[in-house]
This record gives sequence, C-alpha cells and structure tokens, in this order.
Amino acid sequence: MDVSFAAWIVVVVALLAANLPFANERVFGVVSLKPAQTGQVRRKPFVARLLELLVLYFLVGLVGYLLESRIGNVFAQGWEFYAVTGCLFLVLAFPGFVFTYLRKRR
Repeated sequence: MDVSFAAWIVVVVALLAANLPFANERVFGVVSLKPAQTGQVRRKPFVARLLELLVLYFLVGLVGYLLESRIGNVFAQGWEFYAVTGCLFLVLAFPGFVFTYLRKRR
C-alpha cells in the first residue's frame, strides 16, 4: 500500500467518524435511545456526543496506527502529536456540529 494512499484513507475515515456523532440520534449510529413519549424522538445529550467523539478519535488513531505498521516502522509520538490530531479531529467535526446545533430550523 502506498504511503499517500494510506494517509488519505485515514483522513477520509477521520472526516466520517468526526461527523458521525452529529449525523444521527443513535449512539455510534447503532444504539437507539428510548423515546421520552410515544412518537417523539429523544435528542442525544451533548455530553454523549462528546464521549462518542472521543471514542471515535481513538478508533481512527488505531486505524492510522495499523496502516502505519503495515507500511513500515511505527514512529513514537509525543503529547504534541495527540494535541494536534485532537484539534484536527474537532475541526473535522465542525460541519456536523453546525448542521446539528447552529442551523435554523423552519
């Protein structure tokens, strides 16, 4: 597998995973929350979205680690790497956040 192709795979997976918590009202897109009343959809709490975002960040990191280990040597990372990739993951989640919380509902 080519190095640049593996990098693009990680970027695309990160973009999809960062927006998953905001794309639907199910936890990880699978587990449904029980409705408050019949016929109503219960909204996922913001804290649940943040926890889901954190778990998905580590899953994307695992995918990147596995792809890097298949290509060659795995490089050691310091706290700076995790700070930058965490911020990048939050930036990638911005479109989903805007669509869920800042969009005007008509």
